[in-house]
Amino acid sequence: MSRFPKLTETFVLFEMLAVERQGVEIELFPLLRERTTTMHPEAISLVDRARFLPFLSWSIIRSQLWFLRHRPRRYLRTIGDVVRGTWGSPNFLIGGLGILPKVAHAARLMRAAGVDHVHCHFANHPALAGYIINRLVGLPYSFTAHGSDLHVDRHMLCEKVAAARFVVAISDDNRRVILDACPAADGRVRVIHCGVDTSVFRPADSGHPPLAMPADGAPLDILAIGTLQEVKGQSVLVDACRVLAGRGITVRARLVGDGPDRSMLERRVAAANLGGRVQLLGVRTHGEIAALLASTDVLVAPSVPTRQGKREGIPVVLMEAMASGLPVVASRLSGIPEIVRDGENGRLFPAGDATALADALGELAADPALRQRLGLAARATVLREFDIETNAARLIDAIRAAA
Repeated sequence: MSRFPKLTETFVLFEMLAVERQGVEIELFPLLRERTTTMHPEAISLVDRARFLPFLSWSIIRSQLWFLRHRPRRYLRTIGDVVRGTWGSPNFLIGGLGILPKVAHAARLMRAAGVDHVHCHFANHPALAGYIINRLVGLPYSFTAHGSDLHVDRHMLCEKVAAARFVVAISDDNRRVILDACPAADGRVRVIHCGVDTSVFRPADSGHPPLAMPADGAPLDILAIGTLQEVKGQSVLVDACRVLAGRGITVRARLVGDGPDRSMLERRVAAANLGGRVQLLGVRTHGEIAALLASTDVLVAPSVPTRQGKREGIPVVLMEAMASGLPVVASRLSGIPEIVRDGENGRLFPAGDATALADALGELAADPALRQRLGLAARATVLREFDIETNAARLIDAIRAAA
């Protein structure tokens, strides 16, 4: 993966743990070490044994010399392919050449460790790393395409798909994106959803009582979780809370996460006079998020497409909330309608439409029975289609067949 241990990428962390529980031994080679002061407790053991490599060292230089001596044509041809495939994309070109020496060294380490198969999370630099390893030492590889890694820049996508044993799309929408770009990949791309641990994310044992329409002053408790950045759409939720306040509907919205949009969101909350109603809680661990979900009324995922073309695949927080028995309100965008079915297990609204979001939240505030019905159906959907143990087993089956 690109970075480890990245707090927001729980889908990578918990997939690895689920794969190991099913008897597969994992060697972990992150491209970069995430510098963080907050870490999920479950990541500690993986961090301790992960093989973090610098961009350059004497060992890495010796590996380049080894390839130049023993496999010069293969090594130089791989460099040429990376340059040609990423030409026109400064991010991919510079990044690809930047990681190539350490990835070449990692390829030798993988061979020495007896690795059978390389699986990469994200279709950009990690998938390129898998491609380089495959070209240099012949190890089979696969990769999972998630969201912005696929939607923004598809330089060299078809070459990576063609060289992979298989490709995982986390949604049918992503699969269509890949096949539109690489029609020859049909049959090579399969959908395996991300999953969540449904024993951790579950309805509170005591049951969270539904709130009445807040004529008595009790607010509708709203939670939004994600990095504070444009693609997550938190500003749309703030605007929806302003609309609800204007309608006399009392809400409390808590935003979990941190990021580049924090200052903008604080100003937006203050300008809307929502200081007592919208709180920015900062980052939280896996366990803390589970506790927050057990003590709220509705989860909102107001994702939007960005000006640069970024958009989400299926936010894992939707799976966590739905597994917790919560009704969810989410944007009708990308793969989200594949998990949230409007009126059946949640509510959908047009991405970026704060008034439509306010309408959906107002409906849930007024109808506790609807909240309960949607929450029960949401839990059933995750148990059936987004359980991490089930989906990890599907990935293992694909890897074993490929290896």
